[in-house]
Amino acid sequence: MHVKKDDNVIVISGKDKGKKGRIIASYPRENRVLVEGVNMVKKHARPSQQNPQGGILEQEAPIHASNVMLIDPKSGKPTRIGYKVLDNGKKVRVAKSGATID
Repeated sequence: MHVKKDDNVIVISGKDKGKKGRIIASYPRENRVLVEGVNMVKKHARPSQQNPQGGILEQEAPIHASNVMLIDPKSGKPTRIGYKVLDNGKKVRVAKSGATID
C-alpha cells in the first residue's frame, strides 16, 4: 500500500472528495484505510458497560486506498508516491516532488 498509519491524506473521489485527514488504521488485506472525519456512518448501539445510554453513534468507516492521496510534506499538495532504495539498503517512500517521506 502507498499509505501508512499516521499519514496525512486527501480524499480524491467519492462523497467526501476534498476532505483531508490522518490515517487512523490501514487494512492491507482489504486494501482499505480508515481516515479520521471521513466516511462517517451511523451505528446503532445497544446499552453496555462502556456506553450505558446506548443510542446512535457516528464513526468512521474504511474507504478504499485508491481513493486517497498522500499530502506532500514540502508543498502541502496531493502527490504520487515512488520508492527508492538508499545506500544502506533501506527502502523509503519518495514523493514525486523529490521529498523523502520516511
